[in-house]
Amino acid sequence: MGTNLNIDETKKLIHQLVSIPSPSGFTDKVIQFVDDYLKQLNVETKRNNKGGLIATIPGTNEEEHRMLTAHVDTLGAMVKEVKDNGRLRLDLIGGFNYNSIEGEYCEIHTASGKVYTGTILMHQTSVHVYKDAGTAKRNQDNMEVRIDAEVNNAEEVRQLGIEVGDFVTFDPRVQITANGFIKSRHLDDKASVAILLQLIKRIKEEGISLPYTTHFLISNNEEIGYGGNSNIPPETVEYVAVDMGAIGDGQSTDEYTVSICVKDASGPYHYGLRKHFVSIAEQNNISYKLDIYPYYGSDASAAIRSGHDIVHGLIGPGIDSSHAFERTHEKALIHTEQLLYYYIQSEMVI
Repeated sequence: MGTNLNIDETKKLIHQLVSIPSPSGFTDKVIQFVDDYLKQLNVETKRNNKGGLIATIPGTNEEEHRMLTAHVDTLGAMVKEVKDNGRLRLDLIGGFNYNSIEGEYCEIHTASGKVYTGTILMHQTSVHVYKDAGTAKRNQDNMEVRIDAEVNNAEEVRQLGIEVGDFVTFDPRVQITANGFIKSRHLDDKASVAILLQLIKRIKEEGISLPYTTHFLISNNEEIGYGGNSNIPPETVEYVAVDMGAIGDGQSTDEYTVSICVKDASGPYHYGLRKHFVSIAEQNNISYKLDIYPYYGSDASAAIRSGHDIVHGLIGPGIDSSHAFERTHEKALIHTEQLLYYYIQSEMVI
């Protein structure tokens, strides 16, 4: 494998990234964090009108470009209703289930900049009061936010400055264990953002001359379907989304390898690029798994749907319990970064 791989710094970056609230639509702070990191490396960056960040490293071939993307936007919620009982009804941002946030600590971000803490609970939480506490449906009607403030009605909540449309973010509860596990919400896809930042740092520190001009899109609308569908330079030939590998029954992906997606809900990924990833992995002793994600779409598939004439691929670290209480292992981070390290120095597949 390549040298100068600092997995401790990658894990530190993940910890920093997941600790910055950034549901889709509320990503300015985390984008600024990434921009500041890249500017310290003297990497050229620019913002697109959607708020995403594009970093560019010139290569020997300026006529054919590559683009890699990972997204900093996460799951979250908005205040749907200020309820008469002084609690909040939510509307979800991104594709996940209410049961995955039951009991979670959260923050309510007001338009004025004030932040209040709270807890997401069933209305029928107390087993001493509600006979159906265990059987009632976990849905928008029954789930609510208990605000950590002395409020008993909607008027008192509004006096705090809380209103419909305020963003609600979830406590990531990040933990990094001594034996290499990383447990946190929002590893999708901040683990991959950290990997790309480390990759860019290696390029700069090692003075690597890339064969093709390479762009890195840090997208901020992937969870709602269109983060990577624009701002793709016309010279781009290969476009690779770096996102999580989903784990579950029938899947081959695990927490210790890089997952190479062959197909998701959008259809097959480019066959030649997939074989190229496999060849690189086998030549460099990189552990990988091929997999199909049946209920999944990426920024690469969004780019294809929007009409770009590109070769598209999807790889990423295997992550357990996606869109819930996520976990991965440093081995998956290492193998993903190594595959990308050799990929960006390789020749294109067409």
